[in-house]
Amino acid sequence: MPTRPKPKPAAIHPHLESVLFTEAQIKRRVRSIAQELKSTYGDGEFTIVSLINGAIMFTADLMREIDNPVRLDCIRTSSYGEKTKSVGTPQVVASLTLDIRNRHVLIIDDILDTGKTMKLVAGLVQKLHPASLRTCVLLDKVGRREVEFKADFVGFKIPDKFVIGYGLDFAERYRNLPCVGVLDPARIKSPA
Repeated sequence: MPTRPKPKPAAIHPHLESVLFTEAQIKRRVRSIAQELKSTYGDGEFTIVSLINGAIMFTADLMREIDNPVRLDCIRTSSYGEKTKSVGTPQVVASLTLDIRNRHVLIIDDILDTGKTMKLVAGLVQKLHPASLRTCVLLDKVGRREVEFKADFVGFKIPDKFVIGYGLDFAERYRNLPCVGVLDPARIKSPA
């Protein structure tokens, strides 16, 4: 009987230095986070507040794994621009439209980095008097924390590397990659 050739590993995007998490690893972790949410919320309704643009893919995939009744709203913030480091104090560009008073709220973001954005948004949401407030991030880069903040649900802890893919960008590029990887340092100097 002839032996089958081993499948070739999938080629990685040429602008990636390395892949931290494959599409399959992300899907498995998203499913397990959904189970953690089920343990926390039971069958009850909660409101998801997604920080866009970065958390859009994570939020969409996570919502598909949740069978609870959920409401969705989005907040748009700005903190990076075309840089690889946060450019100071994040700004809320567009805020909530749903009434969240006395409702259970889950804020979802792609990455917890300096902590400034999540602290700002959590403070803004808290002022609207939710019944409860929890936070969920796909990635936690603890080594970059500048303000104290700990997410309630974390997909993966990562080293202090600039990552792209699965919603994360550099100068609004690479969000569509199905994996999360480290951006090739040569691309940081020339994003085109």
